[in-house]
Amino acid sequence: MKRKITILTFIAVLIFSVTPARSNEVYYGKKKIQVSASESDAEIIVNGKTVGKGSAEVLVQKDDCVTVLVKKIGYLVEQIEFCNQKGMAAPPKSHHFEMHNDDAFDASVQTDIANVDIEIKVDDMDKDKAWKLINQIVLNYIDVIEMTDKETGYLRTAWSLQTFKQNTIRTRMIVKESSTSPLVYKVKLVSEESGEPLTSVKNDHLFKEWDRVLRSYDHTISEFQARIK
Repeated sequence: MKRKITILTFIAVLIFSVTPARSNEVYYGKKKIQVSASESDAEIIVNGKTVGKGSAEVLVQKDDCVTVLVKKIGYLVEQIEFCNQKGMAAPPKSHHFEMHNDDAFDASVQTDIANVDIEIKVDDMDKDKAWKLINQIVLNYIDVIEMTDKETGYLRTAWSLQTFKQNTIRTRMIVKESSTSPLVYKVKLVSEESGEPLTSVKNDHLFKEWDRVLRSYDHTISEFQARIK
C-alpha cells in the first residue's frame, strides 16, 4: 500500500512539473494577427508576398518576424514588423492601418508627355526668333540652363528637385533641333522618381522614369505647341 501511494505521488509531481512547460509552449507557439486597412482595396503584403486586399490574417511562426506592407496607388505605403520571440512582447491579435494620401501623387498628374520626344514644327518664325522664344519658355519653368548651343539647337536644363514624404521627384527639359528644313525641334520633359525622400539629385542610379509630372510642369508642352509656330 505504501509503495502504491509513493508511485501515485511521483506521477502527480511529474504531471505538475510538465504542465507549465506545455502551457508556456502554447503561449510561445505561432501567432495569428488579423490586419486591416482603412482602404478596402489596399494591397496587403507579407514578406514580399501579397496575401489579401483590405484585410488578411497574418501568421507569425515561433522565433520569427514578419514585415507587413500596405499599399495603394495614391496613398503612402504603411509598414510594420511583428515578432514572435522569447523576451519580446507578444504580437497583438489585430492591427489596423490608417492610410494617408500620397503628397507626391496629389502634387502631380498622370500624362503621356513625360519622358518622350514631342515634335514642335516651326512654320513662320525664323530660327533666331524661335530659339529665343524656346529659351524664354524653358526659363519660365526651370531657371537654370545647364547646357545650350544655338548652332546645333541643343538645350538642357539642370535638374529641378522636389522632395515629398516618401518620394523625391526630379524634372528637367531637353530641346533638340531635329530638322532644319522644315525647322523642327524635339522637346522632352524628363520626369523621374526615387521612391525615397531626400534623395540627392546626383544619385542617378536611384532614380527611374515616372509616368507622372508635377502639376507645375503640366502645361509645358502645350505652351511650346501654342507659341512656337
